[in-house]
Amino acid sequence: MWTIGVFAYAVAVFHRQSLGVAGIDASLRLGIGPTGLSMLAMLQLLVYAAMQIPVGMLVDRLGSKRMLLIGAAVMACGQLVFALADGLPEAIGGRVLVGGGDAMTFISVIRLVNVTIPARRNPLIVQLTGLLGQLGAIASAVPLIQSLHRYGWTPTFLTAAAIGVLALILVAAVLRDTRPAVPAERPRLREAWAQPGTRLGMWTHAATQSSAAAFMLLWGYPFLVEGQGLRPATAGVLLTALTLIGVAVGPVLGYLAGRHPFHRSRMVLIVICSTAAAWSAVLLWPGRAPLWLLIALVVVLAWNGPGSMIGFDYARTFNPSARIGVATGIVNGGGFTATMSLIALIGIALDLAGGTGLSAYRWAFAVQYPIWAIGAVQVLRYRRKARRLVAELNERLAAEAADPRAESPAGTGAGLTTAT
Repeated sequence: MWTIGVFAYAVAVFHRQSLGVAGIDASLRLGIGPTGLSMLAMLQLLVYAAMQIPVGMLVDRLGSKRMLLIGAAVMACGQLVFALADGLPEAIGGRVLVGGGDAMTFISVIRLVNVTIPARRNPLIVQLTGLLGQLGAIASAVPLIQSLHRYGWTPTFLTAAAIGVLALILVAAVLRDTRPAVPAERPRLREAWAQPGTRLGMWTHAATQSSAAAFMLLWGYPFLVEGQGLRPATAGVLLTALTLIGVAVGPVLGYLAGRHPFHRSRMVLIVICSTAAAWSAVLLWPGRAPLWLLIALVVVLAWNGPGSMIGFDYARTFNPSARIGVATGIVNGGGFTATMSLIALIGIALDLAGGTGLSAYRWAFAVQYPIWAIGAVQVLRYRRKARRLVAELNERLAAEAADPRAESPAGTGAGLTTAT
């Protein structure tokens, strides 16, 4: 069941990131500049982020299989519309559908993991889910580039739509999942948001995911080709390497997060600081950066995805299973809101800089620094609140153990004895 869920997520990632390597082709076909291109990606992510909480509530009520079926169907329709688009309005419609279907997928698979995998192994399996799903990013890099150059726009994206139909058929035929036995009587949004661990997870996801996601989803390929002067094939290999390295190191970070939960926030802060340092080296290098430095940047960015997965472990730790869907939606929505904002800001900065040369890309990618700074501050802030909550709960549990007549505290999350 988990394998089918991972395959469905990999197909969703393929759909999501198919615009990234098609950015230059999309500019020519649709007659748009950097701002228009960023609008396509931004609207796709806006729909994705806006739907996270509603989808989380629906997953808690309807179960994973139904939401995966709906998501696969909507994404296939979106790629069909995008394949036939010859203007910006049709292209926007296609990417909006892709974003809407994509929003239903990851949360559904995470719920499947959370309700079936033991807590001790959950961080590792969540990492594997996220990283194996990135195999879809590999398919959206070099193979999609070659298909665009050999077969053209419409055949390439019609094939993408067909892959979505295949995922729909497999989920319908193989996946076995039932609706929750006792659906929630009312939405659990307020309770999930009230947990500082949920907001700690949200800021973790936002601060660690946004740089690599913006790089993979849209701006990495143009930056490497137009800004750094790499051949398209070399840029495609670097994007593929980013995903493969992430798949390799993700289980390590998942194991460490499960083994040493007291140090999860330190891992998050290390990911944020190392990413900022790597980008600083590339952006401050006089002239075009050497290939070895771009490879180093890719290696550091590869830790972003695994680092962002720690946010979902916070959601699981601080919330019971009845509201795990909505808590996961809050975490995921925060990350993709940051990514969407970054993509839009880079596009606007490129237009203001008046081109797509190296100097323009330097100014454009500098907009990442406020996101890292705000994210790090918020991680430290909510880590302190979460730790205080854990300490208070442990004191209450100790008092209850000493006095059997004491009542258990109401409204606590699952597993709060784990520190941050």
